[in-house]
Amino acid sequence: LAAAKARCDYGLLVGATMTNAAAVAALASQGVGLSMELDKATVGALDMDDLTVWMAHFEAWPRHAPIVVRAESKTLAAVLMMAMLYDRSIHVCALSRREEVLVVREAKRRGAKITCGVSPHHLLLDETDAARLGPGFSRVWPALGTAADREALWANMDIIDVIASQHAPHLAEEKAGAAAPPGFPGLETTLPLMLTAVHEGRLSLDDLVQRMHTNPRAIFGLPEQPDTLVEVDLDAEWEVPQAPAYSRCGWTPFAGRRVR
Repeated sequence: LAAAKARCDYGLLVGATMTNAAAVAALASQGVGLSMELDKATVGALDMDDLTVWMAHFEAWPRHAPIVVRAESKTLAAVLMMAMLYDRSIHVCALSRREEVLVVREAKRRGAKITCGVSPHHLLLDETDAARLGPGFSRVWPALGTAADREALWANMDIIDVIASQHAPHLAEEKAGAAAPPGFPGLETTLPLMLTAVHEGRLSLDDLVQRMHTNPRAIFGLPEQPDTLVEVDLDAEWEVPQAPAYSRCGWTPFAGRRVR
């Protein structure tokens, strides 16, 4: 399906489950890493609440390929400990809380083989935006944190390796429903939002290239793309529309924000 419809290069993560630790290693050559969703899994089949199952995956997955985890709060502390016990490299997605970025900082200081990422919505939005967005449109995992959480992510940007969109393009009508799926679209807005942060002095342009190109390529072993370029007008200023031009989801939590 992806090969038939993709408009860009892509890599797939292999999903860890409660029952596939013995078989999943054989799929390593077909993916860029192993995904372990340890908190609020996107689908029930990916729930893993047994530490011995985590251990089985850490033992079985090839050491040359990264283990990508989504974990919050105390679950994050537990998987960081396991990574250190097994001396494994892990990448932690979507840090969203002050306590999380501080425990990752300490683990890195102690020599743990950890990289981590953060998303624009956790850098730029917080729980006060939920009322503006509404219950369905503000639903995302991890949930939006406090203003103090948001500022802690910026304050610890030096230990954050990746800025990732965590793109989840659920349709506007789905988000308006009674059982709104969690997630925000972000593919079209991530770069302009982060370039705006560069204009505001919160990042340098080199910081941005490192976190959105150089580090992701190193973490996931992606090949060089010498003929692939991103061209931007650093002086252009515009307003994020209610419905981004290219995504079919029809909405964005950043509608009305001025970017450049």
